[in-house]
Order: sequence, then structure tokens, then C-alpha cells
Amino acid sequence: MSNPSQRLTPATAALLLVPPLLWAGNAVVGRLMQGSIPPITFNFLRWVLAFLMLLPLAAWVLAPRSPVWAHSRRFAVLGLTSVALYNALQYMALKTSTPINVTLVAASMPVWMILLGRLLYGVLVTRRAALGATLSLAGVVVVLVRGDWRQLSTLQLVPGDAWMLAASITWAWYSWMLARPTPGSEPAEVRRDWAAFLLAQVAFGLTWSAAMTAGEWLMLPALPEGEHHLRWGWPLALSLLYVAIGPSLLAYRAWGAGVSRAGPTTAGFFSNLTPLFAALMSATMLGEPPHLYHLTGFVLIVGGIVVSSRR
Repeated sequence: MSNPSQRLTPATAALLLVPPLLWAGNAVVGRLMQGSIPPITFNFLRWVLAFLMLLPLAAWVLAPRSPVWAHSRRFAVLGLTSVALYNALQYMALKTSTPINVTLVAASMPVWMILLGRLLYGVLVTRRAALGATLSLAGVVVVLVRGDWRQLSTLQLVPGDAWMLAASITWAWYSWMLARPTPGSEPAEVRRDWAAFLLAQVAFGLTWSAAMTAGEWLMLPALPEGEHHLRWGWPLALSLLYVAIGPSLLAYRAWGAGVSRAGPTTAGFFSNLTPLFAALMSATMLGEPPHLYHLTGFVLIVGGIVVSSRR
């Protein structure tokens, strides 16, 4: 199932721990901003800021003679799946679904990694991968139900759960495209430069996101006089700054490097740490001490990562 050159070293594990930590914060911020800004608009402004931050680092990649333009189809698809679709779908899910439902659906990421790898790339599904997926999912569920399995019976599916399911499948596809590019589909000089590679994706992704944002505003309901869909202020400004720097630039940099080193299947198990980090963040914000189920969930999730990555 794995490429021998793709191994989970301590350095790679450290890289893959950064994205779920930042994405957990992204989920918290996205939930807090509901009611202050429409979800697709929030995603669009997030990536506008990220684009402006990346521009001084790799402006050459957008020059008229840049090799990116000869591979525009490849970067258009990467930008669509990562910048435009995944993030917008996640914010849309947070608008209508509860955090526990969204996190449970997102926990299916390793399953989609395995299935898409088999269907699109012919990667065989090993028993270790299947066992790792089971352990990791069990750890996530333990944390979400706070060690009480009876809480599963209270879950109710809403449209937001379907949005998050689509987001998870989209991200799994994006990760496989990063790890298994078609020969000749990417300029080598662009792929070697993380800022240039990300900027190329963001540039194309913003085109998709702008179109989606325009459609969102056309469908927004009319509000009573004096009320607005967009509420500017320091909370929104600071939230945009965080999601532009952390979950966008830093997390994407670490995820891209981690996937190339460990492979998309192993990396997918690390994404299951996101709900664990989110639970711990919530516990910290609410002043609640950690419980035994946090440790149990952590052991199961890490166990799934270890089992799936062993040769």
C-alpha cells in the first residue's frame, strides 16, 4: 500500500501534527463567525489575505512567462478542490450542523483516502490500513461521545453533515493528487518552491471562490432595514487574519510536505487528530479539565496512525 520511499519519521510526524492543530482552531473560529459573515464569503476573504501574503514570496509564478500557464488545468483542479471547495463546504457545514456531527463526518477522511487510492490509483488496501482506520475512527468517537456510547443515539443528520461529507471526499482527492501527480503535469521549479506552488493554487482557487461568492450573495435573503449580512469589527478582522495565516499558509505548507513524505493514506490518519484537538481547545476555553476519555481517544487515534504506517 505504501511507497518504500514514504516513511513516517519523527520529523514527518511533527509536520503532520501541525495541520490538525491549526484546523481545529479553524473549526472553532468558523463556528464563532456564523452570523457575522456568510460562509463562502468568509472563505473567499480568507484566501484573498493569504494570496496577498504569498505574493511577495513567489510573485514570479504569476508572471506572463511563468511555466504555470502551460499547466493551468492541473492548478485549476488543485485550486478548486482545496481553496474553493473544501474550505467553503466546511464553513457551510458549520452553519447548519452541530460540531459533534461535523467532526464525526470529517473523521471518515482515512476511509475516503483508502477508497480513492484504490479506485483512482490502484493502491491495494492492506489489513493494516483497514485496522488503522478502524482504530482511529474509534478514538474520534470516544472523544466526541465523552466516553458515553449512549450519546450516539441522540445524533441527528442535517444538511450540514452532507456538506462535510462532500468536503472530506474533496480533501481526500486533493491529497492524492498532491502525492501522485501525472508525469509532466507540474513544472518542477514550481513544485520545489512551496510558496510558488501554493500561490499558483490560490490564484486559480480564488477565481472559483469569487464565482461561488457572487452566487452566494445573489441567493442571500433580504434582511430588515438596519441589518446586514456582513458585520465588520475586530472579531471578524482577527478571525480572518488567523485563518489566513494558520489554517491556510502554515497548515497547507506542513500538509503538502507531510503528504509527500508519508503518503496520503498515512497522512489521512493524522487528520483524525483534528477533533481531538478541537475537544481539548473547547475544554480549555470552558475551563474543564481533561478526562479519561480524552486519553483513551488519543491512544486509539495514535494507535491507528502507528498501525497503518508500519511496514
